[in-house]
Amino acid sequence: MKIKRLNTRDHGFDAELKALLAFETAQDDSIDQVVAGILKDVKARGDAAVLEYTQRFDKTDAATMSDLEISQAELQAALESLPVDQREALQAAAARVRSYHEKQVMQSWQYTEDDGTLLGQQVTALDRVGLYVPGGKAAYPSSVLMNAIPAKVAGVAELIMVVPTPHGEKNALVLAAAAVCGVDRVFCIGGAQAVGALAYGTQTVPQVDKIVGPGNAYVAAAKRRVFGVVGIDMVAGPSEILVISDGKSNPDWTAMDLFSQAEHDELAQAILLSPSAAFLDQVEASIARQVVEMPRQEIIRTSLQNRGALIQVKDLQEAADICNYIAPEHLELSMDDPLSFSRSVKHAGAIFMGRDTCEALGDYCAGPNHVLPTSRTARFSSPLGVYDFQKRSSLIMVSSAGAQTLGKIAATLAYGEGLQAHARSAEYRLK
Repeated sequence: MKIKRLNTRDHGFDAELKALLAFETAQDDSIDQVVAGILKDVKARGDAAVLEYTQRFDKTDAATMSDLEISQAELQAALESLPVDQREALQAAAARVRSYHEKQVMQSWQYTEDDGTLLGQQVTALDRVGLYVPGGKAAYPSSVLMNAIPAKVAGVAELIMVVPTPHGEKNALVLAAAAVCGVDRVFCIGGAQAVGALAYGTQTVPQVDKIVGPGNAYVAAAKRRVFGVVGIDMVAGPSEILVISDGKSNPDWTAMDLFSQAEHDELAQAILLSPSAAFLDQVEASIARQVVEMPRQEIIRTSLQNRGALIQVKDLQEAADICNYIAPEHLELSMDDPLSFSRSVKHAGAIFMGRDTCEALGDYCAGPNHVLPTSRTARFSSPLGVYDFQKRSSLIMVSSAGAQTLGKIAATLAYGEGLQAHARSAEYRLK
């Protein structure tokens, strides 16, 4: 297989890098039209529409919406049915994710000025959140942990999970993860109809305040369309990894780290930066040798050939500059002093420091969230966290003395904007 080899010294490198990173995010019109129709139908007919679409798309034999809800007893039974090693791994990962996110909780605060005016902020949790989880054989219990735990830590009162179960196939690990995380209700629905049910509410599915979690193109299109009616986490693109190595890393480890993202999707992106041409040669040889052993080798090959690259840089400082342009979802720093180097990184979803810190640990159990900004959005976005499930209200209590000072300032600015009622409202308080 052939993976692109680039060199920052080559003429036209900037254009080549830009082309490599280009990803068409425009919504497919046909998908958008289908989704628009489904959402309109769910909004109008509620349960009946959700049930019909679930029967049609997921080939389930559910006769009523109650047939599509999973009880807490079934969730707990799924947890208890797991092999001991899986159950303990799930619980250990959940404990680490919970411990990390507990440190993110925002606090309310206030202060009083000399004239007695009180200002501050009041932090409250969202009332109800919807969690979309992919279903069937491609189910990901780690997604349940990463989305549900920060919501619960934030204090969300009710967490509603939706997960498609094509042909009635339920994934025990996903249900067990829901039990571990304390998910309140679980419905076996998916696709745009599930997003619509959460956004608008039906006779059975309660309306939520925010929808989080990954999904296919139809789910992504539906989340785009309901944003504003409810909040959403993000519309994520394909998975990405950028590895920066000083050339002293194990080439087999590095190749496998690139595979770890390439195996997600043919559109996933895996890039390696190093000042060592010899090391890039070693990694290229390792890729060719190890890919034949991978069960998902065709996906890996397509990903690496179409969107992957091995890039030789002048030095690590240039690597940092390129990294900040790429703004990768996952960044591995495989070098002697990664902590010092990390201070040069301004834009990355998650930074994995040191040769022993593979990205896969972050996907499952390191503790920080694995829901990360993609497609260069790490320039202005952050990982999912507790703060996505809390909101702030400003606190303002102006004293009589404060109103004399603030009233004059406000009135002057209001008259300048031509808003006389604003000005008069402030002036009424003046003595």
